[in-house]
Amino acid sequence: MAGPLHGRLEYEEIRGARSVVSSPRVLRGRGAPARLCEGCYLMSESSETLNGTNPSVRVYPAPEGAVLRDEYAVRVRPLRDAGDGTRVDAGDGSVADAGWRDVPVYRVKVNMHDVRESSMCYFDFDGRVEVEVRVKGWYTMYRADIRPLSLGVEPRLAEANRLVFTLDKPANLSVEINRERQHNLHVFAGSLRCAPDPESGAEPADVTVPGSLTRPSTLGCYEVNERIEAALDTGRPRAVVRIEPGYHYLADGVWNIPSHTDVIIEGGAVLEGSLVIDHAEDVRVRGRGVLYLADFKRFSGTSGVVVTFSKNVTLEDLILINPPHYTVFMGSSRDVTISGVKTFSCEGWSDGIDMMACADVRIADCFLRTSDDCIAVYGSRWQYRGGSSDVSVRDCTLWADVAHPMMIGTHGDHEHDGDVLERLRFENIDVLEHNEYQSGYLGVMAINAGDKNTVRDVLWRSIRIERISRGRVFDIETKWNTDYNPAPGRLIENVRIEDVDVATGGDEEPSLIGGYDAEHPVRGVTIRGMRRDGHACGSLAEANAQVLANAEGVELSR
Repeated sequence: MAGPLHGRLEYEEIRGARSVVSSPRVLRGRGAPARLCEGCYLMSESSETLNGTNPSVRVYPAPEGAVLRDEYAVRVRPLRDAGDGTRVDAGDGSVADAGWRDVPVYRVKVNMHDVRESSMCYFDFDGRVEVEVRVKGWYTMYRADIRPLSLGVEPRLAEANRLVFTLDKPANLSVEINRERQHNLHVFAGSLRCAPDPESGAEPADVTVPGSLTRPSTLGCYEVNERIEAALDTGRPRAVVRIEPGYHYLADGVWNIPSHTDVIIEGGAVLEGSLVIDHAEDVRVRGRGVLYLADFKRFSGTSGVVVTFSKNVTLEDLILINPPHYTVFMGSSRDVTISGVKTFSCEGWSDGIDMMACADVRIADCFLRTSDDCIAVYGSRWQYRGGSSDVSVRDCTLWADVAHPMMIGTHGDHEHDGDVLERLRFENIDVLEHNEYQSGYLGVMAINAGDKNTVRDVLWRSIRIERISRGRVFDIETKWNTDYNPAPGRLIENVRIEDVDVATGGDEEPSLIGGYDAEHPVRGVTIRGMRRDGHACGSLAEANAQVLANAEGVELSR
């Protein structure tokens, strides 16, 4: 396999000639329009076509210091029409081989059990684009898959080592050559309409952190915070910080972002270090930049973004490369929005998005490939006290190389009466992998109530599970996990599992529903519209599910 290299690419944005934007297809199993970012939604087939717009592409630079890979070469270009309103597709002789722009490909690491180097690239576009992927130094391609399958993106093998595909809407994709899922290519194609435009002047910055594409620099966090404070002292409701493209080492490896701050990390900016939002409010961190943490030690306890004892926090569109601990950790916080975040991890306990004692949390349009739980909802732990409630997870793609894609319930206030975790919603989720070999930690959808916790009012709806290498579809149990829990969970009640598609074929174990004992039961689990390989399940046996002791009110229907 090819190794890492360092390099850079000049910023380029190109626009096509006359074109129309076709209405994006409705994705299989999708309901309401998927939210792209604040105020921006995907259109359904019933939406009107946007006429008179030119397709455009923005490719971001890779600054000197960024760790790249040369296993794949990626190009992108806008697709134009033929002048008569009809689309001109790739390979049509009426379109010249022009307009291509090279896209930098970053190195990421995946799968803690067998750490591999994988690849990632990103760009933004509007209209319709063609993407070209060339495999460098590999054997001949005989097959290509682009997942999630629900997006319906069809690759075309143009040559022995080249494939192309088209996009007419934003997408987070895994491009897999010859079924290779460890050395695959991740393509994050975002919405240009939602991307911060440094050239527009629409968002003037109070503080600008200059960057260089040729020389890494140190971001003096203390000095930046002093300038933020000075801007707020003038009476401004919020200070805007803009970080320009370049490689930035955070001083001391951590930036504590103060209240009333809007941080824009531009595409082409790489920040090496962790962002901390603690005892703060009204904080927004956004942009197309990268947080790089692959060189931090495994047991440093360093997370990508930490949100603790805070409220009104928004994280948008960041890419995180290999934090040794959580991608986003939340403790005792409320009113938090996380959208468009992408991450990779390859260490033990390197969860995706975890929360302890949080409320009013919204997670949408994220791509999380992790070596522990992708998303976990807990009660009390460490200094964070209380239950968690009103959590919504929508329109995400989850890939758990290890452990659960979705986990609820383990930690709580065992010293008193436990916590309540309630009103938790997971909707329109693509699960690309569930792989776990420890028998007590199985389940794509898991509620493992411990520490005297009560878990209630949980919904999983429109869940598409493409692969279970090892594990089970769901595990709903009050448990006493002696590794983490001084006491079993108290109760699980009112759980709904609706419209779930499962592709079989791996080492799948039966799903389980059961209570620890009669005093710690499971009550009221409804399963509707579950399908296995496209066949509707009319019984628990067909669903490969078992009801254990101390569970009541379990219902399954087509």
